[in-house]
Amino acid sequence: MPAKVIVRDLSKRYSGVQAVRGVSFEIQAGEIFGLLGPNGAGKTTTLECLVGLREADAGEIEVCGLDARKQPHEVKQRIGVALQSTALQDKITPREALKLFGAFYRERAEPAALLERFALTEKADARFDTLSGGQRQRLALALAFVNKPELVLLDEPTTGLDPSARRELHTEILQMKRDGHTVLLTTHYLDEAEQLCDRIAIIDHGRVIATGAPRELIAQSSGAQSVTLVTNPLIDAAAVAGLAGADDVRSDGGAVKFRTTRPTQTLAALAALIGARRVELVELQVRKASLEDVFVGLTKRDGGVASPAAEPDSVAPKASAGAKGTKR
Repeated sequence: MPAKVIVRDLSKRYSGVQAVRGVSFEIQAGEIFGLLGPNGAGKTTTLECLVGLREADAGEIEVCGLDARKQPHEVKQRIGVALQSTALQDKITPREALKLFGAFYRERAEPAALLERFALTEKADARFDTLSGGQRQRLALALAFVNKPELVLLDEPTTGLDPSARRELHTEILQMKRDGHTVLLTTHYLDEAEQLCDRIAIIDHGRVIATGAPRELIAQSSGAQSVTLVTNPLIDAAAVAGLAGADDVRSDGGAVKFRTTRPTQTLAALAALIGARRVELVELQVRKASLEDVFVGLTKRDGGVASPAAEPDSVAPKASAGAKGTKR
């Protein structure tokens, strides 16, 4: 089955600032694909070029078998988009918004069905300005599905939501995949990406620096395990730094944290140190590498500070979420 999205050598510049530098990736049909990166890495610019809200300077974009740069209007008939925030008129209701957005498409879902699917039936005739953050986000998803899209693009959909609303939205995203939709997701929550995504691409300084399934990327990392130690009284970090295999040792509040690629040897030495110091062991946690560890390791190799050329979203004019209504 051909890929649902193909991006090759995508580039975009804003007033001398190189926002995206030769980004390439593919998204297979039916998968949840995550696009991750620090603030200003180029994620949103890449997404906006893909959906036609920005004109790319160079590169190829194929969406649902169509050349997205040459056929942007046809592409918009086949995709659904929920951007970082949803800007609608204060007095419009979810039912009215769904009818309005549906008028832009050849094929559309019935508002009643979307209201039921996204748990908005009770709020169908409530004004937009009375909706909670979670309800607004569910409405954004309903609007993204108004044209029965093949591909759904979600730009940081859970930002600002409480834990309960985030969990509900995770369930909706997984249901999209079960229903046969392809999903492109950007997020700053690494646990979210690890839980939801089949594959991810990490973008930094406008370039893709790693691609693969979360488990594969974790397995390919250094394999270092994270250790958190709490004793009474607290052992100083300098003493722990002298243990065999202990790296990146630091004091963090009332704990000492470090990483090790030789946990058996390092923990044996740590036990001996605790015995020699005759301190009480309060807490000892050993955690395997996570996607967050991989992300931090890859994006902090040159100090963890984005270069000026990697801050497009701070210099580019922001596309309003209300621009979804322009998808004619």
